[in-house]
Amino acid sequence: MQINIKKLSMLTLSVLTTAIVLQGCSEHPKEQPKDDKFTLTDSLVNRLLIDTVRNPNSETDLNFSAKIAPNEETTSRIFPMVSGSVRSVPVKLGDHVSKGQVMATLGSPEMATFDKDAISSSAELSNAKRTLKAAQDMYNSGLSSARELEEAKNDFLVKQAEDKRSRAVLNLNGGSTNGSYTLRSPISGFVIEKNLNNNMAIRPDNNQSLFTVADLSTVWGVINIYESDISSIQQGDPVKISILSYPDKVFTGKIDKIYNVLDPDSKVMNARVSIPNPGLLLKPGMMATVQIAAKTNSDLPSVNINNIVFDENKNYVLVLDKVKKIRIQEVTIERQSGDTAYISTGLKAGDRIVASKTVFLYQSLKD
Repeated sequence: MQINIKKLSMLTLSVLTTAIVLQGCSEHPKEQPKDDKFTLTDSLVNRLLIDTVRNPNSETDLNFSAKIAPNEETTSRIFPMVSGSVRSVPVKLGDHVSKGQVMATLGSPEMATFDKDAISSSAELSNAKRTLKAAQDMYNSGLSSARELEEAKNDFLVKQAEDKRSRAVLNLNGGSTNGSYTLRSPISGFVIEKNLNNNMAIRPDNNQSLFTVADLSTVWGVINIYESDISSIQQGDPVKISILSYPDKVFTGKIDKIYNVLDPDSKVMNARVSIPNPGLLLKPGMMATVQIAAKTNSDLPSVNINNIVFDENKNYVLVLDKVKKIRIQEVTIERQSGDTAYISTGLKAGDRIVASKTVFLYQSLKD
């Protein structure tokens, strides 16, 4: 934010006016004020913070908001293969589950049908096998034609294929022979979403996952990139991530994907960074602040906007000068991105400007 000197000057004028009135009303004459003209000493200059005007196309740190999300490549959303009534749900939200662990059991009429089909196809296959053997014996004895033998062989192949299909359907749905359906976790991880309770009825047209299981050893930071900064962000840019829960810890990574689509409501574009998560410190849903070391892609030198003083509709900086030590320099801001101001006139790359006590020094040097 630029420092607006106008309001500070009005306050100073008010204080001076009050002092003059009080002085006029005093019965005792005051001594003549001494000449307290401000003097800029070397010791004062040495205590100031100094910033250097950055080169065009140099790296600059850009800050964005982000949200921690599970790694979609190691996340599994679990849907039921059949309809039915929920009998038990042994896991809860936040639990760690192993691959193959039972998540829920359902009573399903479809499973009973699958079991019946498997039994029927097996019996029909046995009959077709006996029929084929009899047809082969009769053909060898000259009591039947080759056509009858061929028909028996074809019927056997059809019954064999149907038996294989019915058993595969039964096995894909858990292989239960008592009408129950078991829902198992396909991966090891944490249950981060649960939409199932005891005695619920699951319909065949259900389009919502019953569970979501995520391996949180690696998580994603989904970054919101402002439209004005899209040109500055590239895949591979290094990233530093800060989390409110761990103010003294910095997580690092690199942008591994940029989604080249703007959200129509927020007008931001998302970028993604994969973050190793040892100790599972990062939780899905956490908010984060992301600092990206990005190329400016600008042919103008740049400074921090907080080092610029705004006074009477003009912008000024305090430049270190070999002759005057510090001088006031008017500058023209071409554009601004976050805390970075790009200067079209008044400064060049490498100039050193004051970055502390700017208002005090500006007022003193101006007067």
